[in-house]
Amino acid sequence: MERKNKTTAAAKFKGFTDEERVAMKDRVQELKAAERRGPRADKADGEGAVLAKIAEMPEPDRAMGKRLHAVIKASAPALSPKTWYGMPAYAKDDKVVCYFQSAQKFKTRYMTFGFSDEANLDEGALWPVAFALKELTATEEARISALVKKAVS
Repeated sequence: MERKNKTTAAAKFKGFTDEERVAMKDRVQELKAAERRGPRADKADGEGAVLAKIAEMPEPDRAMGKRLHAVIKASAPALSPKTWYGMPAYAKDDKVVCYFQSAQKFKTRYMTFGFSDEANLDEGALWPVAFALKELTATEEARISALVKKAVS
């Protein structure tokens, strides 16, 4: 019987992926930009950054991103658009409530729409906080709208 080396798993660890490194660099840039803007920052600054990130997305994520942006803004006008780790996000009192990411962000097969722990979605001992999104129909838009409204309630 061959004995397995205990360090095999540790030896295979290569650190962060290229995509994770990019996300961390994006976050550092976001924090530096927010610090430079200071108290004069407004929703327009964040909205411009979010729209720029959506414009960078390949199709069909770009089209879904535009619709998600519109649905979130209509469902919770009090949320402020901003970027968060290079992803479009929406914050209440400068704390991210929800976000979405293109499939290309971490090379997944679907766009992701998710909520942070700031969202008021608690339901018992288990509830979903992220959703795979392959298509955005009226049904998904209605569900997302309801979740966003509940998240900020």
